[in-house]
Amino acid sequence: MTLRVGQKAPAFSQLDQNGKTVTLAGLKGKTVVLYFYPKAMTPGCTVQAQCLRDVRAEFARHNAVVLGISPDEPKSLKKFEEKEKLTFTLLADPDHTTADAYGVWVEKSMYGKKYMGVARTTFIIGPDGTVRHILEKVDTKTHHTDVLAWLTDHADELAV
Repeated sequence: MTLRVGQKAPAFSQLDQNGKTVTLAGLKGKTVVLYFYPKAMTPGCTVQAQCLRDVRAEFARHNAVVLGISPDEPKSLKKFEEKEKLTFTLLADPDHTTADAYGVWVEKSMYGKKYMGVARTTFIIGPDGTVRHILEKVDTKTHHTDVLAWLTDHADELAV
């Protein structure tokens, strides 16, 4: 991973599940929880999204916006949002430009076969646009509590 804590988060402009453009610049002043996941509606990604959905109020208390980003198209993300009643924005990165910029489009291996894909990673971006924390090799079942614990421990640093 080339991106480090303290660096300016790479700018992005991606379509969300409703076909609207979302930019990092448009979220200035908020803490952004940008989590990369491999594919909508797969078991691990579904558990991770459901857990984040269920603690929406906790994120709001931290002035934090949750953005999930995957290589899926907006149409697939809309189905995922509706099926799981998700309460946060999902971003489409089908050409993996944002995943590349964040260093999470990587070579993976399964059953001896190598392929390119998303490394499940979360970036917490401060209100000033700098990377404040990086969670690598995320556990889908505890991701939400891991992020909230970090936000709670660092609330003073993130206050606007």
